[in-house]
Amino acid sequence: MLFSCKVCLSAVMVQFSRGVTWMSYVGTTVGGFVLLKYIYGGARYEEDTQIPGKTVIITGASSGIGKATALELTKRGARVILACRDLKAAEEVKTKIIEETNSSLVFVKKLDLASLTSIRNFAADINKTQKRVDVLINNAGVMYCPQSVTREGFEMHLGVNHFGPFLLTNLLLDKMKQSKPSRIICVNDSVYKDGQIDFKDLNCKKFYDERHAYRQSKLANMLFVNELDRRLKDTGVTVNAVNPGICNTKIHRHSKTYHSIFLGNILGFLLTIFASNPQQGSQTVVYAAVAPELEEVSGKYFSNCKEEKINPVGKDTKAAERLWLISEKWTRLVS
Repeated sequence: MLFSCKVCLSAVMVQFSRGVTWMSYVGTTVGGFVLLKYIYGGARYEEDTQIPGKTVIITGASSGIGKATALELTKRGARVILACRDLKAAEEVKTKIIEETNSSLVFVKKLDLASLTSIRNFAADINKTQKRVDVLINNAGVMYCPQSVTREGFEMHLGVNHFGPFLLTNLLLDKMKQSKPSRIICVNDSVYKDGQIDFKDLNCKKFYDERHAYRQSKLANMLFVNELDRRLKDTGVTVNAVNPGICNTKIHRHSKTYHSIFLGNILGFLLTIFASNPQQGSQTVVYAAVAPELEEVSGKYFSNCKEEKINPVGKDTKAAERLWLISEKWTRLVS
C-alpha cells in the first residue's frame, strides 16, 4: 500500500515537473520576446535635433502615434497643433504634454477627416491664423472598419485615409510654400504593396471587404505621395511616406477580431507582446519631420528611420495621375 502511494506520488510529481518545465519554457519565451521588443522595437531617432520656431500640424494626435509624435516634437521646441475630431481627448493630451514639457506651444483645433466641410473650415482657420506651417503630418486613419461612409458618401477607409488628407494637404500648400523649406509626411502601412485601386468601384459598393478597402486606401496614399512629389518640384516643399510598423494603438478598434471576446483577447495579447508601443512607432515619423539630411529629400518611403525601396505598385505614375484627377473632382478641389 505504502509502495503504491509512493508510486502514485512520484507519477504526480513527474507530471507536475513537466508542467512546470512547460510553463517555465513558455514564460521564458514570452519574457524573451518582451525584452527583445523593448530593446529592438524599431529603430530610434537618437539625434537631439531641435526645431524651435517651427509650426507642426499633426492629424489624429489625440492618441497613439500622433500623440507620441506630438510629445516628441514639443520636446524639440516645435509649436504643435493637434488636429483632432475628439476635442475632449485632444485637450487632455495637450494638458499632459504641457505638464511633461513645460511648453505652452501646444494647441488644439477641430478636424474631422470624414467631413470635407470640417477639413475646409480647419484649413481656412489655419491659413488665416497661422503665420507659417513648416510640417504637416497626415497621421489620422481608420483600419478594417465595417462598411460605412463619410459625410459626403465616400467609403470610410478611402475617405478618411486618402480623400481627407488629399484635400487638407492641397488647401495648406500655399501656406507651406510660403514657409519653405517645409515637409509633408503621410503615415502609411506596408500593406499598400498588397493593395489594388478599383477605379470602377472606388467606394466598394458592389463588393465590400474591409481588408481590400484598407489596403486600397493605403495604396492611394502612396500614389498620392508619388504624384504630389512630381507636382512639388522646385517649390521648397517635400513629401514622404512613413511606415511606423505594427503598433499597439487604437487603430485596431474596428477590427472584427478586436471585438470578438476570444479572438480579441488573443489579438490584444499578441499586440502587447510583439507590437511596438506608440513612442517606438513615432520614431520614424519624428525622423522624417526633423532630420536635417532630409530637408530636400522627397517622394521617398521610410521605415525604421531609413529609406526603403517603394514597391512598383506604389510608383505607377498613370494610376497616380488618374487617382489625382478623380480626387480633385470628388473633393471639389477644382470645379
